[in-house]
Amino acid sequence: MIGAMRIAVAGGTGLVGQHVVKALREAGHEPVVLARSTGVDLLAGTGLALDGVDAVVDVANVGTTSRERAVTFFEAVTSNLLAAEGAAGVRHHVVLSIVGIDRVDTGYYAGKRRQEDMALAGPVPVTVVRATQFHEFAAQWLARVRGPLVPVPRMLMQPVAAREVGAALAALAPGEPLGRAPEVAGPATLDLVDAVRRVLAARGERRVVVPLPVPGAAGRAMRSGGLLPTDGLPRSGQSFEEWLAQTGGAL
Repeated sequence: MIGAMRIAVAGGTGLVGQHVVKALREAGHEPVVLARSTGVDLLAGTGLALDGVDAVVDVANVGTTSRERAVTFFEAVTSNLLAAEGAAGVRHHVVLSIVGIDRVDTGYYAGKRRQEDMALAGPVPVTVVRATQFHEFAAQWLARVRGPLVPVPRMLMQPVAAREVGAALAALAPGEPLGRAPEVAGPATLDLVDAVRRVLAARGERRVVVPLPVPGAAGRAMRSGGLLPTDGLPRSGQSFEEWLAQTGGAL
């Protein structure tokens, strides 16, 4: 049995980060939240005191579609974390990434690819965990769009509960580095357009969803399943319908 460890969570106040922290605590570990609210600036690299930390789980995120901004953010955060981890003797760096980012070329995914490459080539043994979109993704999309019309890209996804992703990361962090871990995904496939419509119906909102075929190779890949897992493994866990019934589509 693995003994209690001190495990830092970069982005530990975010959607997945909160679940990682909770799962670590429930497993008897000591989570250390690395976020602005705890005096840590991951982008600048300040406040990163990792003495006594056994592992770091990186779920830090930036809300952007800009390739330049995404690459700059993930390069800086990964570089700062790896440098601090190396100085403190951290033995395991765990990264949350996204299924299909090497098949769908968007600006944000370019940043995630850069993050993966840096972590895998870095000085700290690493585990990269790719997950599909979360059940909350449709609600997050709605939060970004104002007005009665909601343009939504056609995109096949196999959504998973953020809580389950957080638990998976928390379970991997105390263990041995794997390089690339098995992908994490939910039990069923659906289109983002349908997911957004279901969230609106659950909320009783009358906004109109406008399907938006994204042009170019990235859009074709999104529509044809480029963001779905390809390992053929059976998946279980909470379905999108179960999440919707539980939350009413609220974030």
